[in-house]
Amino acid sequence: MEQSIQDRLSILFENWSGEPVVTISELPPSGSYRVYCRITGETTNVLGAYNLDIKENRAFIEFSRFFKSRGLKVPEIFSVDDHMQCYLLEDFGNTTLFDWLSTTRHNVEIPNEIAEFYKRTIESLIDFQLEGRELDFSVCYPRDSFDKQSMMWDLHYFKYYFLKLARISFDEQLLEDDFNRFADFLLQADVEYFLYRDFQSRNVMIADGEPAFIDYQGGRRGALQYDLASLLFDAKADLPNAFREQMLNHYILNLSSKIKVDEAQFRKLYNGYVLIRIMQAMGAYGFRGFYEKKEHFLKSIPFALNNLRYLLDNNNIDTNFPTLASALREVTKSKMLQQISVEPQLSVSINSFSYKRGIPIDYSGNGGGYVFDCRAIHNPGRYQEYKTKTGKDPEVIAFFEKEEDMSIFLQNIYALVDQSVEKYIARGFKHLMVSFGCTGGQHRSVYCAEKLSAHLKNKYQVNIKLKHVEQEMKG
Repeated sequence: MEQSIQDRLSILFENWSGEPVVTISELPPSGSYRVYCRITGETTNVLGAYNLDIKENRAFIEFSRFFKSRGLKVPEIFSVDDHMQCYLLEDFGNTTLFDWLSTTRHNVEIPNEIAEFYKRTIESLIDFQLEGRELDFSVCYPRDSFDKQSMMWDLHYFKYYFLKLARISFDEQLLEDDFNRFADFLLQADVEYFLYRDFQSRNVMIADGEPAFIDYQGGRRGALQYDLASLLFDAKADLPNAFREQMLNHYILNLSSKIKVDEAQFRKLYNGYVLIRIMQAMGAYGFRGFYEKKEHFLKSIPFALNNLRYLLDNNNIDTNFPTLASALREVTKSKMLQQISVEPQLSVSINSFSYKRGIPIDYSGNGGGYVFDCRAIHNPGRYQEYKTKTGKDPEVIAFFEKEEDMSIFLQNIYALVDQSVEKYIARGFKHLMVSFGCTGGQHRSVYCAEKLSAHLKNKYQVNIKLKHVEQEMKG
């Protein structure tokens, strides 16, 4: 009988650790075909990864070992099976930079603590790019450099999986000519650095209050500008343009302290790399959303359209690449795509509260909703070091991410709430309320409310109204 993925990962864990598996739980799927499981033993917890693409696994494992040796915060690789289909790696928890940004930001401005975190992330990016020049690029997959062929792959990906599926008209030959000229323009940059390839907020983890990095298996040689464009024009992060400019300046200042930089040329080419990155991402949204029918990928399209409008209005794309510019302008005006941009009709109110004050009232007139009791979860409020903190603080987040009970609790809640959200959207309902209660309304309930908010924002096109009742009363 063929072994299951969890069986194979369990055997690998037990052989490596010498401990029996206490719990193993599969993590929610992402945009890749890899499977991840969180595994806990009696004294150890790790992530187990399963992937049939051996070349991709080899790239990730070798890159991880190299960057770890250079002092960068990437996961340690603990064990790899003989087939190189399963491996164990360090677990950085569940909280990404995107999660933190989504749950902390309540208007267009970026909070100071997140702005500082972005700066530290950018400084680490420079280390990846410069240290990575000494990598063994022979293990790169599927290609060892972001050269013209790689660029044309991305541009055709955008053409076939976005432009055509979104029913945008264009002259095939003239667009191909522009693609070739555009790739030649981008290759004016120095392409001898490490290009991370997917350097975006979902691949930056919050680990002990510092940035940690995952999903660089697509890395290769390339230009410095590409990864910075990936981070700052990450669609759903929806960063303000003034903040992007501030972070671009921070990058150039720090890079200039390490190597010689022609700033005018860097900025000119940077805008081109922003554009190709946006097109590559839109190709992915089209493939996953239009073609594979995974609707939550379509949620990024409205943000990508805004980024595209900004680029078209602030660069001379029309002059140098007229057919490409015309197709992109058609994208921004497409009524089909604008339908995706319509404001969501369902509002989900998410509350944290203290049972000492009672369950929040639903003022929508609907009544009901979900109320979840978090008091069965291990309470960090019992320990002195957490007494003044809340479920939004990194230290408390790290505490809960090590609690298997919390992970199981939330996965069950996601399943219940997702069912209601999908049914409510289908039936045109306007409001759903979810409340989390604990003893003091400070740690467990706050953490759960934040996590559900991030989960729903990432998966559905809904309005989220997040309120921490006890904390607001104290404030």
